Amino acid sequence: MMNASNILNLVVREASKNKTTAKPFRCTVDTCPLEYAIINYQPNFACNTIYGVCFVILFFAQLFFGIRKKTWTYMSAVCLGIFGEIVGYIGRLMLHKNPFDMNNFLVYLVPLTIAPALLTGGIYVCLSRVIVVVGADYSRIKPKMYTYIFVGCDLLSLILQSIGGAIASMGGKKEATDLGVHIMIAGLISQIVSMIIFFVLWGDFVLRVRKAKAAGNLDARAPLYDTLRAINFFHLFQWSLFLATLLIFIRSVYRVAELWNGFSSHLANDEVTFMIFEGPMIIAAVTLMTVFHPGRVFDDLWIAAGKGYRFMRQGDTGSTDKVEVIQRNW
Repeated sequence: MMNASNILNLVVREASKNKTTAKPFRCTVDTCPLEYAIINYQPNFACNTIYGVCFVILFFAQLFFGIRKKTWTYMSAVCLGIFGEIVGYIGRLMLHKNPFDMNNFLVYLVPLTIAPALLTGGIYVCLSRVIVVVGADYSRIKPKMYTYIFVGCDLLSLILQSIGGAIASMGGKKEATDLGVHIMIAGLISQIVSMIIFFVLWGDFVLRVRKAKAAGNLDARAPLYDTLRAINFFHLFQWSLFLATLLIFIRSVYRVAELWNGFSSHLANDEVTFMIFEGPMIIAAVTLMTVFHPGRVFDDLWIAAGKGYRFMRQGDTGSTDKVEVIQRNW
């Protein structure tokens, strides 16, 4: 007859063959080696706590500027994204306590995977307004279409990643978990493709503006935004959007590589790489999006710029007090 020790050893051997079918309550850090865990390490408590605290600070900073400047759409997208990061790092701390629990793993995996798609949604909202200010006639598509098209792509990415996460969490067998991971990868790839297209359209717009400027032909621009265009902070804001998007792009490419060969791959179990290409990339991106918050840049013109191309074409040049507000702020 088998005693309790033999039964436990049998469970552990089976878990080592297929991590995703391991019973979380069978193993602890005291009874099983880490190679039998879902990831082969205990997430560093101090580093993950620091990352989580950084996101908490950024969350409240975004709430402060969002409410004060009434940038509701931007605030909603970015704050939801940051909240997802906070939940994900709570999951990492839960994994530190018990790296054998699939529920802990999913609390970390799913929010950290989908959260950046919400952050890019905030960036897309900003770029549509930047194009209105800089010169909508130099864009190949109307400003609002950037929001509609690319936020729509983000929603597709979120749906795929959420479905993948749900399947991975419900799947008791390796095949079901692998299917969930593959769907999550598809969502990440769709996000990367949409970001590449976004970069191409954005780059084309910048080149067309520069070409018109070199030819002395920058006349098709709304007078309402003359003062805003002259502010150096507005130019820094555009660079901050680019850098934030690039950082999120790099992180997304890393996550595809990490998940590509499943949870057992070397990259998926390399904490140092994760701590370099996940947390710092998103923290830096959100910091840029907070320091160069669009509400601080646009101020009262945020709503006007959001009305887009049609508002500009109606000939509304704005009021003098709007221009004076911007001059006082900068």
